[in-house]
Amino acid sequence: MSEINSSAPGAASSPQAAPQERERWGSRIGVILAVMGSAVGLGNFLRFPGQAAQYEGGMFMIPYFIGLLVLGIPLAWAEWSMGRFGGGRGFNSSPGIYRTIWRNPAAPYGGIVSMTVPVIIYMYYVFLEAWCLAYAWFMITGDLSLGTEQGAYVDFFTTFTGAGQDGFLMGGGVSPAVIALAICFLLNFFLIYRGLQRGIERFCLYAMPLLIVCALLVLARVLTLGTPNPDTPELNVVNGLGYMWNPQTQDGSIFSSLFNGQMWLQATGQIFFSLSVGFGIIITYASYLRRDDDIALSSLSSNAGNEFCEVALGGMIVIPAAFVFLGSAGVDGQGTFGLGFMVLPQVFTMMPAGQIIGTLFFFLLFLAAVASSLSMLQPAISFMEEGLQIGRRVSVSILGLITLIGSFFVVYFSQNLMALDTMDFWVGTFGIYILATFQVILFGWVLGINRGMGELQRGASIRVPAFVGVMLKYVCPTYLIIIFMIWIYQQTTAETGNYFRTLAENNVAQMTVGFIIVIAIFFTLLIRQSVINWQRRERGEGSSCASCQLDVSGTLSYECPQCGEPLPALASHSTGGSA
Repeated sequence: MSEINSSAPGAASSPQAAPQERERWGSRIGVILAVMGSAVGLGNFLRFPGQAAQYEGGMFMIPYFIGLLVLGIPLAWAEWSMGRFGGGRGFNSSPGIYRTIWRNPAAPYGGIVSMTVPVIIYMYYVFLEAWCLAYAWFMITGDLSLGTEQGAYVDFFTTFTGAGQDGFLMGGGVSPAVIALAICFLLNFFLIYRGLQRGIERFCLYAMPLLIVCALLVLARVLTLGTPNPDTPELNVVNGLGYMWNPQTQDGSIFSSLFNGQMWLQATGQIFFSLSVGFGIIITYASYLRRDDDIALSSLSSNAGNEFCEVALGGMIVIPAAFVFLGSAGVDGQGTFGLGFMVLPQVFTMMPAGQIIGTLFFFLLFLAAVASSLSMLQPAISFMEEGLQIGRRVSVSILGLITLIGSFFVVYFSQNLMALDTMDFWVGTFGIYILATFQVILFGWVLGINRGMGELQRGASIRVPAFVGVMLKYVCPTYLIIIFMIWIYQQTTAETGNYFRTLAENNVAQMTVGFIIVIAIFFTLLIRQSVINWQRRERGEGSSCASCQLDVSGTLSYECPQCGEPLPALASHSTGGSA
């Protein structure tokens, strides 16, 4: 492995120690599969089909593909570029990376959102991961063979998740959902403790190919269903694919549906969710790359792999299968949970060889969820290691305690899944939007198009068109702000689905938002201490390794030369570039 070049722009020289080698990705395919793993998750196989079904199939695909081309691919390039830019200057966390890009005292505090978003999402995402594991078990044991009436599956889901009553899963013995949650929690933190190469990369090298094989087997079965019931010849696979791809509405008013700001926001949010853009994940993963690694092609490859899994696999498995057995009436308006955990088990029961196919499907969901969960934990781990000068064992323990509290908050306040739904909206949609907007402005207007695109092109085997820089500076921020303003207006005036009104009237929603604020304050305090640590090292003041107390003042080492424990990264003294 090559070392970071100590003569990189903005790095200071030091006679005390040469830079120590940091943890790196083991291979190019490893980092591509790891980024794919962060992106390919429940968002691909459940959230995307659920969103498409909620907005009448093909109609949703219009803003989805516009968002992919205008926002998703360019923003992913920007995050890869900023991540490696900061990594070359000694940082693996967004607060430090933002500080290298923008030499302003406020810059590291942009990391509050970057830290809060993935950690909060993990708190409820691991619960969904547990659902997938449990449902795979229920499918293989036959516990989900409940007949053809959807009401039985709705009741099963309500009981399993505790959606009927707060605290339901905490009383009357240990529930299957809590057992599955404990298994997922232990697995995730075991893998994250093993580190970048031995944990995340190794898991994704095996899990992602296995996931795709499982998905292809399920897809092959769905596409060969034909017309299962001769009495309803219109319910066939071809019409199911048409429902997914052909823009249509119940009242025939396609153009009026295109002015639905909520649909555009959800489509854009889906792009962010499925590509891991706006999570603070890619920027962390990219910081572990070497100076001349090809980030342009790696980004495009991971995006292409994700879109294949989302559209060609996830969408073409779930929507046609549900359409064939239930028709458009059984698909229209179904959200993520309804389609994934109530409709699909019913479909698998009605499908020939459905028990095997259903088991494979929920198992691949579980693999996808684990890979995504690991990516949500790594940014906070990287930050605590480099900013607070603590080792991996301590940082994993701290993060484990915080996320465990948050997950049990979600499990306890389970009635109507209110805590989960509130976190998903205010962090999983609203927070991602805010973070993505901040990052695209940081790339286009602070780092500068010349420096940013230069970083992207270094070591690249493909030529990124120059207009991508113009899009990142002008088009992407404008697109985000306009859609966001339209959505805010529609949210504040909506009679149903109004999260602002829910927040004003529902106590659990208020407590959930309060909990999110507490986590944000916690990270604010940690960032403040990290900034103090970085400033002390820049001034060459007395600084010692927290483990062995060796004086490391002024050194450029990323690890203690004596004991190998992580040291707070040293910021570059470069200033923001011009466009």
